[in-house]
Amino acid sequence: MIAAPDPGRAFAMNLAAGPKDKELRLIDAYWRAANYLSVGQIYLLGNPLLREGLRPEHIKPRLLGHWGTSPGLNFCYAHLNRAIRARDLDMIYVFGPGHGGPAAVANAWLEGTYSEVYPNVPRDEEGMGRLFRQFSFPGGIPSHVAPETPGSIHEGGELGYSLAHAYGAAFDNPDLVVACVVGDGEAETGPLAASWHSTKFLDPVRDGAVLPILHLNGYKIANPAVPARIGEEELSLLLEGYGHRPILVDGADAAGMAGGIEPLSVHRRMAAAVDQALDDIARIQREARSGKVTRRQRWPVIVLRTPKGWTGPAEVDGVPVEGTWRSHQVPLPGVRNDPGHLAQLEAWMRSYRPEELFDSGGRPVAELRALAPYGERRMSANPHANGGLVLKPLALPDFRDHAVPVDEPGATSTEPTRALGAFLAGIVSANPDNFRVMGPDETASNRLGALFEVTDRVFQGEPYGTDEHLGPSGRVMEVLSEHLCQGWLEGYLLTGRHGLFNSYEAFVHIVDSMFNQHAKWLKVTRDLPWRRPIASLNYLLSSHVWRQDHNGFTHQDPGSWTWC
Repeated sequence: MIAAPDPGRAFAMNLAAGPKDKELRLIDAYWRAANYLSVGQIYLLGNPLLREGLRPEHIKPRLLGHWGTSPGLNFCYAHLNRAIRARDLDMIYVFGPGHGGPAAVANAWLEGTYSEVYPNVPRDEEGMGRLFRQFSFPGGIPSHVAPETPGSIHEGGELGYSLAHAYGAAFDNPDLVVACVVGDGEAETGPLAASWHSTKFLDPVRDGAVLPILHLNGYKIANPAVPARIGEEELSLLLEGYGHRPILVDGADAAGMAGGIEPLSVHRRMAAAVDQALDDIARIQREARSGKVTRRQRWPVIVLRTPKGWTGPAEVDGVPVEGTWRSHQVPLPGVRNDPGHLAQLEAWMRSYRPEELFDSGGRPVAELRALAPYGERRMSANPHANGGLVLKPLALPDFRDHAVPVDEPGATSTEPTRALGAFLAGIVSANPDNFRVMGPDETASNRLGALFEVTDRVFQGEPYGTDEHLGPSGRVMEVLSEHLCQGWLEGYLLTGRHGLFNSYEAFVHIVDSMFNQHAKWLKVTRDLPWRRPIASLNYLLSSHVWRQDHNGFTHQDPGSWTWC
């Protein structure tokens, strides 16, 4: 049974606790610094600290990038950093809106990780200039949260997979917290909608935790986002129905920095929400690990509502921009040729007061440098986000012990997957905490039943007496969503573990695009010496075309599968 919702607690938080105004102002300064760096990456080719007035030659000839989601991503990052320091958390950050690449790069540079990984981009004025020039520029780095970005395990170019990746990272990582920002546009996708059910497969005893942050900034590239337009009560009921307890941070009415008002009230609410969510996570894990509570509990989710393009230009050419879809990409597209746009860009960037944020040499001032966690506690330097660093070799049984005897040709009948099932059972026994088998309810039908001699299917839902091989923990994960199987396994592998995905050949095409994205991620990492190799993504494809006549044409796969 799941714990019943607590009426009146949804969207509630304790504002009395949390940091004082002095610390909130420092967090706000850190946020302003990240926003300044994000804008600079999109626009500037030179003059990174605005030591002189902006001129057209300081502007990139082609403006590419996404501003609209970046301030929200920076806002969350700053507050999670505070929590990491206060609680000594082991945490990674999944950027669901992966097109917010400027935010990921900005925070990695502020924390110092970027300069450690790329010494040619030091944390000073020269390095800031290179940071700006390389972004979305020939010979530079992509505009997305790509493999080149320290701390990333998720590019997010194709939306829908952030939460599945986050849960995959949390499985068998009992001390890890995975913060996952879900964009309200991404929340419209089918894979993301299914991913909310991942709590039914998360064991609070053996696994880590995921802290989803559903970011409602209201718009996609040109249209409103559904979750932002359904009302607070309906959204709360939706998330509660998924088994979560929502905590609302409403910053939609906050004045932007361009207006000269520091939004300390929103910082205060966010700090309280993060503290409450992490307190809930710690309590759930403590009660489960002590055996005090065995029923499934409601995991927290933060719902953050802020204007799209927060702190950016309120209007451009008399048309509203901040808080609308027009801030999604480049709010001031004509800066190189329009003196008015150029002046507005300079005013926008100066509104962050860079002279307070960076010293005479272009380094973040000491107070800001002290706000970031240290060493591997930095989310941009956490080894779980570079899974090869924590990868343990898979202990494999001797395959010869599972050979099928063949006394004479044509006289022996067997099923290859039964033999494979016994082999996999041996792998599970030898690797109790870093190997999982995932598939859409087909482990037994694919003749891998020997697995259930050594493990269960993991399931946190309500148990029935008729269930078989079902328990709160296990090495087999079955759910009727190929997207979840693929996403969970990708997140599991990217954080240094091993696994197998088994599926009928005709239906595995559902994740063709996901596989392509994963393969492209791996291809890029091969040219990044600091990215350590991770384990392979292994597939078992069953029920092939020539043995599916009994199911009809729908279960056949008459085309060629181009992965192989």
